[in-house]
Amino acid sequence: MSESVGDWWSTAITDIQPGVIRLRGYAVEELIGAVSYPQMVWLMTRGELPSEAEAKLLELTLVAAVDHGPQAPSIAAARMASSCGLELNNAMATGVNLLGDIHGGAGQQCLEVLLQLRDSGGSPEDAARALVADYKHRKAFVPGFGHRWHPRDPRRDPLITALQHAVEAGTVSGTYLDLVLALEQVLAEGTKPVPMNVDGATAAIYASLGFAPELARGLFVLSRSVGLLAHAWEQQQEPTRIKGPLPKGINPTYTGPSPRSLPDPA
Repeated sequence: MSESVGDWWSTAITDIQPGVIRLRGYAVEELIGAVSYPQMVWLMTRGELPSEAEAKLLELTLVAAVDHGPQAPSIAAARMASSCGLELNNAMATGVNLLGDIHGGAGQQCLEVLLQLRDSGGSPEDAARALVADYKHRKAFVPGFGHRWHPRDPRRDPLITALQHAVEAGTVSGTYLDLVLALEQVLAEGTKPVPMNVDGATAAIYASLGFAPELARGLFVLSRSVGLLAHAWEQQQEPTRIKGPLPKGINPTYTGPSPRSLPDPA
């Protein structure tokens, strides 16, 4: 009976005994001071420790996506929650819960696109051209490209340059770098170029490092949580209470019926 009860939450991640904490088999006291945070993230999600070069690539993605200011719905939500008196963990959870398919999911979606292109056969250019034609026919956005704020996302170049260096050093293969650059090139041939954004660049890195698409979103959430914490904490220090989405004195545009009265009961 005790064995079956122990199997209820069986896990290959953490071994906990009195006085013992082992993570993926490693004693926590040996990990502390010996591995970096990105290495620890990799170990916990993948089961083995990465090389230093792999961990460095992962670290770049975690740094790049930490924040995009209060205009990002997740950050704004965390700040509003904080202004309503919620504790930091509740405010952060409020922001995390806004990270879905539309806001926060493009990295996962772009990684899925890259895997689709990889399996399509043919050259990266031909595969990219066929995919872009399909998206245009469906009037859909190619995830990982374009940005509503930035004509050119400032996070794109350092991430792609680092990936190029990693490919040259033999740390990762160049498959996904070639695919994401081919997509960017095809999207630049239209009347309005659609350059790669942070989600496209990080997706190429995650794919090159062998992360599953679902983990790409989880890693984005992990990164953005730093921004959520910082903004929730900053808002907590301000005196404004119950801070809504619009400043005082500005009301949402009303589009309903004109003022009217109930019919005369008589």
